[in-house]
Amino acid sequence: MAMMTAMTMSVVQDNKQVVKDFFRAVNERRVADFPRYMAADVIDHNKIIYGEPDEPGAAFDGFRQQLEAFGAVGMAPQQLIAEGDTVVARLTVTGTHTGRHPRMPEPTHRSFEVEQIWIFTLRDGLISEIRAVSDRLGMFLQLGWDWPTAD
Repeated sequence: MAMMTAMTMSVVQDNKQVVKDFFRAVNERRVADFPRYMAADVIDHNKIIYGEPDEPGAAFDGFRQQLEAFGAVGMAPQQLIAEGDTVVARLTVTGTHTGRHPRMPEPTHRSFEVEQIWIFTLRDGLISEIRAVSDRLGMFLQLGWDWPTAD
């Protein structure tokens, strides 16, 4: 039983490290390294970016678009909690809108700082699902973006 617990703890620590390393790759803009952390068929349940296709693997392009839109971006984990195949991250996310974004094509050159909660599911050492809750209203207000309306 103790051996099983040690193995489980090792997997949990490995999963937390994958998430830490993923955020480091995002912060360092190492898009080519994303497959080291995310499964090819990763599912993004909340859509990282407006207009992201609703299909497995679309998160890769969503992150790429976010990095293109925000020249200075930082995703700083303040807390990581892990159990089994799940890692929850509480983040402080900062950025400056310097590039094209589907919600706001013209850069505002304004900055934002918001808190986000991300829930990752890992499979075989890779992020297979992403869910997140973000202070989007706070972000939109800080960036000077219009709040989206219903179609």
